[in-house]
Amino acid sequence: MRQAHDSVAVRRRNLGLVLRHMADNGPCARTEIAAATGLSHASVTTMVADLVARGLVSEDGVLHGGGRGRPRRLLRMIPRRAATIAVQISSEQLRVAVADLAGTIVWRDAAPHRGAAGVPAALADAVAAAVRRANTAAPPDAELVRVAVAMAGPIGDDEAQTVLAAPDFGWLRSVRLRALIAARLPELTCPIEVINDANAATLAEYHAHPARPRGVVYIAAGTGIGGGVVLDGRIHTGSHGIAGEPGHMPVAIDGPPCVCGARGCLVGYAGPEAVLTAAGLGEVLRRDGLGPAADRLAEALARRDERALAAVDIAGRALGTVILSITSLLDLDEVVLGGVLAQWFPWLGPVIRHQFSGRRALVPTAEPEVTPALLGADAALLGVIEFARRAALSDPATVPRRHHS
Repeated sequence: MRQAHDSVAVRRRNLGLVLRHMADNGPCARTEIAAATGLSHASVTTMVADLVARGLVSEDGVLHGGGRGRPRRLLRMIPRRAATIAVQISSEQLRVAVADLAGTIVWRDAAPHRGAAGVPAALADAVAAAVRRANTAAPPDAELVRVAVAMAGPIGDDEAQTVLAAPDFGWLRSVRLRALIAARLPELTCPIEVINDANAATLAEYHAHPARPRGVVYIAAGTGIGGGVVLDGRIHTGSHGIAGEPGHMPVAIDGPPCVCGARGCLVGYAGPEAVLTAAGLGEVLRRDGLGPAADRLAEALARRDERALAAVDIAGRALGTVILSITSLLDLDEVVLGGVLAQWFPWLGPVIRHQFSGRRALVPTAEPEVTPALLGADAALLGVIEFARRAALSDPATVPRRHHS
């Protein structure tokens, strides 16, 4: 029985290898797939026949070579045969999108959840309603193969994908969010997954980078500071699912106490509340919210306001210290700053680079590139779409075979 199970698992893995190669490289021949994946030509032929039967792949003409060999038949993935649903949960609204296997968004919407975030069951109700609404908007001939939900807070690396804590949502204890959502969607046959929203944004920024570096760290400031790590195109979550949380990395052993129980955490120096308060804009933040307050700081920085510059100088030095620590440990190519840190990057960047000067003199090739994020507020939604797409491509067997009469 175990041998049969292993055989099925290997076949599903090989199906994913073949489909991912076509998704990443476009139309290609069986010989090219065999060379790239390490599968035998006979195995590739079997996998392709299976994928054709599922409606995921089609023959796409003939490529003639310059020699006497037989012409090669090109294979093309059919992206719209399968659909994924992505949901991004923010403190105020749910953003939802339907995408095909190429990552092309075919429908999107946003709706407030009216404070449902304070009660896990109510938030699960809102997510389930959004998924049903999205499912009705999916192309009628597409098979729904994955639902992925991006949520603030660390997500445990267990089968339940438990939200360990989400203080911004009033969740001070762990919540089995995936189970809550699945219980409200009994009609769905596809997997449902919950991931950290900053991890999703990291994945999106990685794929948006023209050079595709091997390793990227994302540090973003919104209500606090979150982030993520992508290595070789995959989200790195660590041993317990909580890697890539830079906001609570200590930058001063005798710094101010933090709500996490430590002292001198990055969020206490470079978090939006800390920076805006130091710049004299704390009341604007409390009265008008983060967006208007962040804009006011950018205006003050542009006119060289001394208090604003001093606040950003502290934030930049703290960020530089954390980036030095991260890159010393992980030897990464790039650090991307998102959220309001991207907005303030023209002033933060020089301070951060100055923090690197001593290390640069000693090891000039080890300095990471620090850049502002490219995708803005769309990063998390685009990232959860890419996560769902990659998961679906890795398991094409979730799409049933078509029966021809």
